[in-house]
Amino acid sequence: EMAQGGTLFFDEIGDIEYALEKKLLRFLQEREVRRVGGKQKMHVDARVLSATNRDLETEVERGEFRSDLFYRLNVITIRIPPLRERTEDIPLLAQHYLNHFNTKNKKDIRAFEPDVLDVLQNYEWPGNVRELENVVERAVILCSYDSINIECLPCKLKVINDEVCRRPDEFNLLEIEKRIITKALDSTSWNQSRAAVLLGISRKQLRTKMKNLGLMNK
Repeated sequence: EMAQGGTLFFDEIGDIEYALEKKLLRFLQEREVRRVGGKQKMHVDARVLSATNRDLETEVERGEFRSDLFYRLNVITIRIPPLRERTEDIPLLAQHYLNHFNTKNKKDIRAFEPDVLDVLQNYEWPGNVRELENVVERAVILCSYDSINIECLPCKLKVINDEVCRRPDEFNLLEIEKRIITKALDSTSWNQSRAAVLLGISRKQLRTKMKNLGLMNK
């Protein structure tokens, strides 16, 4: 009803359950809906958009997605290349997320250092734009400088720059890990659940690391 006269957007359409596929197909055919528990049908005039990161044509061939729903949705297709195929967009997207998370976290980090942008543009980004967003958010939270530098990036991105995480003879990895965990805890007022989310590990894993690094009694 809220989409009446406007646009109805279905994100990750390839992930919906089979039962919902059937209901959505009926809506697209009839352009009518019925409220939960209601008896009267209501006509809805709305543009329908959908998005997915899956190859729905292949899934149709495998019987994993309804062919009739696919052809109802597939009127006009716009393919957005993955981030690794449009690296020229990365600086603009990264700056957008930097501005957003500056506001959210009440910080004033103004830019990315050139070597950081080089790293971002040479990474494969298997998680696409959402992964970039996560990396920038993490960097903003952990960074204590006026620009994002290599130290603020996750280990998997640092390795692209100078393999800093692969040289234990030059760096004390336990101290690096302790410093990063401490920053995550400080930024969340030592809320272990939230810090674990920032670090990309479970709360149980975080508590084990805190115990091993002598952080449990702080």
